[in-house]
Parts: sequence; C-alpha cells; structure tokens
Amino acid sequence: RLASMNRGEAAKRIARLCEEIERHNRLYYVLNAPAISDREYDRLYAELDNLEKQFPDLAAPDSPTRRVGGEPLKEFRSVRHRVPMMSLANTYSRGEISDFHARILKLAPGRQMSYIVEPKIDGLAIALRYESGRLALGCTRGDGTTGDDITANLRTIRSIPLRLAGAAPAVLEARGEVFMPRKGFLALNREREKNGLEPFANPRNAASGSLKLLDPREVNRRPLGAVFYGAGETSGIEFKTHGEMLDRFRALGLPTPPRRWKCRSLEDLFRALEELKEMRPALPFDIDGGVIKVDERDLYDLLGATAKSPRWAIAFKYEPERAETILKSISVQVGRTGVLTPVAELEPVFLSGSTINRATLHNAEEIQRKDIRVGDRVYLEKAGEVIPEITGVNVSARTGKERVFAMPEKCPVCGGDITRAEGEIAFRCENLQCPAQLKRWLRHFAARGAMDIEGLGEAIIDQLVDMKLVADPADLYTLTAAQIAGLERLAEKSAANIIGAIAASKKRDLWRLIFALGIRQVGNKMAQTLEMHFDDMDALASAGNERLEKIHDLGPVAAASIIDFFKAERNRRLIDRLKKAGLNCKSTPALRSAAASLAGKIYVLTGTLAGFSREEAEEQIRRRGGRTSGSVSAKTTALIAGADPGSKLDRARALGVPVIGEEELIKILGE
Repeated sequence: RLASMNRGEAAKRIARLCEEIERHNRLYYVLNAPAISDREYDRLYAELDNLEKQFPDLAAPDSPTRRVGGEPLKEFRSVRHRVPMMSLANTYSRGEISDFHARILKLAPGRQMSYIVEPKIDGLAIALRYESGRLALGCTRGDGTTGDDITANLRTIRSIPLRLAGAAPAVLEARGEVFMPRKGFLALNREREKNGLEPFANPRNAASGSLKLLDPREVNRRPLGAVFYGAGETSGIEFKTHGEMLDRFRALGLPTPPRRWKCRSLEDLFRALEELKEMRPALPFDIDGGVIKVDERDLYDLLGATAKSPRWAIAFKYEPERAETILKSISVQVGRTGVLTPVAELEPVFLSGSTINRATLHNAEEIQRKDIRVGDRVYLEKAGEVIPEITGVNVSARTGKERVFAMPEKCPVCGGDITRAEGEIAFRCENLQCPAQLKRWLRHFAARGAMDIEGLGEAIIDQLVDMKLVADPADLYTLTAAQIAGLERLAEKSAANIIGAIAASKKRDLWRLIFALGIRQVGNKMAQTLEMHFDDMDALASAGNERLEKIHDLGPVAAASIIDFFKAERNRRLIDRLKKAGLNCKSTPALRSAAASLAGKIYVLTGTLAGFSREEAEEQIRRRGGRTSGSVSAKTTALIAGADPGSKLDRARALGVPVIGEEELIKILGE
C-alpha cells in the first residue's frame, strides 16, 4: 500500500498518523487511559516512520519520529528566563504552615481564598516554552535567572508534547519537573551494574544526570517522565485560579500532578498532607512532601515574593524515611586536603528509592558521640532525601561482640604519617604525594573556579597519577600531547586540546592560582582579597602573622594556615616550579594602585542585573579595587539593586545606605 501512495495521499496519511500518535500519547501519559496496546502503537509509529523515509520533505519538525535529534551537542547554551524561576520555601513544621496561613490572611484581609495541595515531586525543575502551540524551547531552572537550553533532551521524553492539543495560545511557558519513575530507575541501575557501570544513587540523580547528557540519543534510552504545575511567560491565555491552570494544561496535553486537593482551612490542609503522605508509596515517582499554593492567582502580585521564593506558596517536607541495617565495617577515605574520613560499610538496605551500602561517618568524634561500633545495628536516614546518614544505634540489639573503632595510625592509602592539629577534629595525611590526596588536589587545581583547565577531568587525572606522570600540579605543565594521547579513551585531538588548555591557564589571575594551591582556610573570596593586598606570590609567601591579620575578614586561623603552607619546603619548591613554568604570579596592577577608582569601597548586590551575571559584576568591582559583601551594613558604600531585589533593599533603606541601579554601576565601572 505504501509503495502505491502518491504524494497527496502520503501527506494526508502522515498528518493523520501524527494526530493519532499524539492522541495516544495524551491518553497514555496525561489521562492514564491507554486505548490501544503497545504493539498497535508501535505499528502506527513504524508506518509513520516508513512514510517519512519515503517522502522526507513531508516530515514535520515536530513529528513524533523527530523526538531524537542528530549529532551530540558540544555544550549547552545558556538561556535567560524572561520571568525568574523561583524556588519554594521549605518547612517540616505544622506550626510554620499555620504561620504561613496567618501571613496570607494578614496580607490579604477580608479576601475569600482557598489552597491547592499537590505532590512535591523529587526531580529536576524545567521550563517549556510553546509558541503558537509548538515546542520552541526547553531549559533548566539553573540559578533562577539563567538556565541551560536542553530542548533536544526534553524532546525525547514521550510525555512532553511537541505540539499542544486544541486551540493553543500565542505563548505558554509551562514549568514543572522531570523525574525518573522508580520502576524505570531500578531497571536502569540493573543494566548499568550489568555493564560494569556505577549505579545511580537515587531517581533524582538519575534524572538530573540524564538531562545533562550532551547526546539526545543517550537521553532517549533513559526512562524519564515529566509533570507540569506552574506558568512563566504567557500571551493569549489567562488563568483565574491555580486549579484552572492545571485543568487547561491537561486539556492542552501537558501532564499534571496525578492528585490535588482543594482546601479552605488549616484543617483541610493538614488532612490533605496526611492523605498525600499515605499514598506516597503507591505513586510511580519519588516525592519528598506536598506543595501548598494559594488557588486565587489574582492575589499573587499582592502577596509578592522574597528574594528567592513566592509568598503565596510553601513546601511541606515529610520527615525522611528510616531503615535499620548492620554496620559490617568502617573504611577510611583520604580527601584533597589530606583529611581522613571514616565511611560505614553497610549490609545493603533499600531506603527512599535506592539501595544503600555505604554512608559517611564524618569524623572520629562523630562516631564517638553516637557510640557507633562495628557490628552494630544502626538506623539510617537520607539527609534531604539524598545523602545516607547514620542517625543512631539500636543499643538493645547489641550482643557484646561489637568492636569500638579507632582511626588508623598511618595513612591507609600511602602509609604516610597522620597528624591531628591542636583544636582540630580532623586527622590528616601529611604526604602531599599520597595518590588519593594528590588526585583530589589536582581536580581542585584544574577546576573551573581555580585554574579552569578545560578537559582535565577526573578520569584523566586518575590515569595521570596512576601512571606516575604527575606528582604535583607543577607536573601538569611538563606534560606533552603524546603522553596524554597515550591515555585510555583519548584521541590525539582531545590530547592537543588539553595541552592547549593547560598552556592557557598560565595566564590566569593570581588569585586563581592562590585558590588552586589548596591552602586550608583560603577559598576563592579570600584568594581575591589576598591578591588585592600583595604585589605577587613572593610577597604573600613572606608575609608575617601581623600583616596577614590586618587584612579584613582574615582571622588568626587563616593567617596561621597561610604561613604554615609557605613555610613548608615542598610548597616553596612547588611555587618555584610553577613560576619557572611561566604561570602568572603577579597581581593585577589596578588592584594594587592607590588610585584604583573603587579602592576602599564596599558594595552589595541584590536582584537580577540585565548586563552582568552576579559573578561578572563582582569581578569588575574587584578589578577596580573595590570589595563586595553578601550582607548590608553601615560600612556598605552602596547597594546595587537589579530587578526583583530582595530583603537587602529594605535593610539598606533602614540603614540609610545609598541604593544605585545598573546604569549607575556601569558609570562607576567606566570611571
């Protein structure tokens, strides 16, 4: 029959098949009411695929067969949200729910109102932009202002319509969550373990990791779903209530939460949250609580928002699930700064959607405080529904055979000496050439916030250390393309790119190198401050305690750590080798100039700037000798307020601190 079809007949059949397949997608994913078998669905899909191959020019961009894109992406494009994507304030307390209700009544006196309660899905927040009914853009929330364009990946998810059903508005931005169903998660982990790959910790991590893949064809193999519960920018469509919005979403073919409750009182809210908690195990996906939203959308502007969250909604999070299992043994890991961390090796137990066999014990004092012994039956929870943590011991189950744990006297990786400084909790391996410590140090050195050596990831660093090609950061600058090309799964072009990235890092600002060295107590903000006070690395290395402690925000502990670092012979040799390799060890001249335009001035930023990211604005201020702070005080020179400023604006006005906008900031930076 296909071979005898003419072009006109094929066009009509293709259009009909697209319509039929999308209808069945809505029935299956949105209405949970499939009308045909999987085999019949596959037959329709195969017929459409064959027709489009025979008449390729008739295949529409939003055809069901075009869900999977072509070549993998090199990177995700950044997308600025036209309406900021805010996160919700969280609470575990019924008392705070009562306070939330009281605030709503106070802000909207005399208004009749109700609430909607819906599941808080434990996934990754996304936004879809539809223009005239067609999917134009899909992105992550990111920092709420800017996200990643992951349209190609989102198109692979069958529950996301490529074209809205019925009469579509000019613009609709639907916001929701991508998740991985528990059943799909378990199947995916079984497949990964079968292929010798590390299983995902939980469904949320699996969903998030899937959407970060650069190849949509790989994403297409992941069992992902989506639910939508909010709106961003819209044109040609309005919703009077949240419930009406969900109904309209559903009619347009967008999947919505499987259950919602309409509540008119606190008693209704608490009853709904309990009902949701009881049905939690029966849901196909993980939830970590319930979301309460004012139903009447015309109140949203009146109720307003804080810097991060709307005042018309709040998330009530359930206490984490608990499991009991046996602590078989305690192993010890070595971190980047040499800190030894004890880790519990557990009898595997299923908890909150994943199988747990390990949990951090933090430090020796924590083990002692909780009286945790090898062989104990221990209670396990997931902190924030993600990180396994031992919260207690079933003392009544002890037999007397349990063993008290003691930290090792030598490093378990390299056999080097272990020390514990006075006043510190941590035990440390002092051997900087310890393979475990070295790998983490090199990852830190090459990271984006430090020397930013693109392509030098964990797998490559592990091989460089294991093959004894690198023993400290200075060795990176002696590597050749031939050496790197000899590593597993690395082509010549990739090797050349890494060598180029290593060479480019030599020109980084001094503060990045200071931070990359991994000096204890010195984060990137402190490294920037140090660059402002010293001409070069030699001046910093020779600074005494008195000079260091005079620097704003640098206390005696950080000062002692800096002095100890540069006092060590091995660290002095490292600095000399980095200088000989050609790394920049001098501060930016403007930072050291007394005439720097912003010298001695302190600025605080709030809200969203149109022409700068927060980091870019702070960097420009710093380069002109100024400082930035996270909080407003009487010492603040000015508050720089962008769109949607938060509570810092109220604080500045109360203290009489000048408030300036982005235009004035640009003028200041240009002086």
